[in-house]
Amino acid sequence: MRAGLAKAGYIEGQNVSIEYRWAEGRYDRLPALALELTERQLAVIVAHGGEPSALAAKAATQTIPIVFNSGGDPVEAGLVASLNRPGGNATGVSMLFLELGSKQLEMLQEMVPKIAAIAVLVNPTFASAEKEAKDAVAAGRVLGKQVHIATATSEGEIGTVIGDLVKHGAGALMVAPDPFFFARREHLVAMAAQHAVPTIYFSREFPEAGGLMSYGTSIADVYQQVGVYAGRILKGEKPADLPVVQPTKFELVINAKTAKALGLPIPDRLLALADEVIE
Repeated sequence: MRAGLAKAGYIEGQNVSIEYRWAEGRYDRLPALALELTERQLAVIVAHGGEPSALAAKAATQTIPIVFNSGGDPVEAGLVASLNRPGGNATGVSMLFLELGSKQLEMLQEMVPKIAAIAVLVNPTFASAEKEAKDAVAAGRVLGKQVHIATATSEGEIGTVIGDLVKHGAGALMVAPDPFFFARREHLVAMAAQHAVPTIYFSREFPEAGGLMSYGTSIADVYQQVGVYAGRILKGEKPADLPVVQPTKFELVINAKTAKALGLPIPDRLLALADEVIE
């Protein structure tokens, strides 16, 4: 985000000051944090972490400009009137994470073709959890696979849940997009390795930490674009006039070392599609 701001000529500590608030994965804290920020002398609020933080900011102010990143459809979420003409005081980037679940399941099945059941891990406190679960079950039906929905709302539950999946016969796992899971990616990767569960994630930071594979939008690119928009607003542009940006590139990253540890040969088609194979 700071790199994006720098593209607009704003350097933290030189000509712009940034105040940070973090809900630590507790989405119920977001409304109070957003309200607290509106009482400061702010030129723009950047709401990271998908719909929960963006909606909290939107509820707290109709005047301070907001730049968000959204995992799904920001129009459906009520953040903007339309993608091309957002209207109101908010704009940002749609990461399209929620649209990629079926593709992630398809790639996971290709990596582990003989499994009969796949588990999908969601956080029920996340705003999009119900849609994530529903879409995953529908995608599994198309693939001819049983999909079990597993839930975790704390770091302690993650290990227990993954262990239970093995006991109940799920041969692989997909982790649904959620800032809570992203912030605990090293723990998730460690638990998947401990229980030898082939797992696909939603961003490259997971295989970089030792996870098997990921398919999704580049989070780094999204955050930089958010910073660019924040800089443009600081220069006087209006959120209502800045179209919501949608990514055009989705990256497949595979950790070959993890695949070998799991005894999984990487299919040639996935190797050809991969943007990066971590050796």
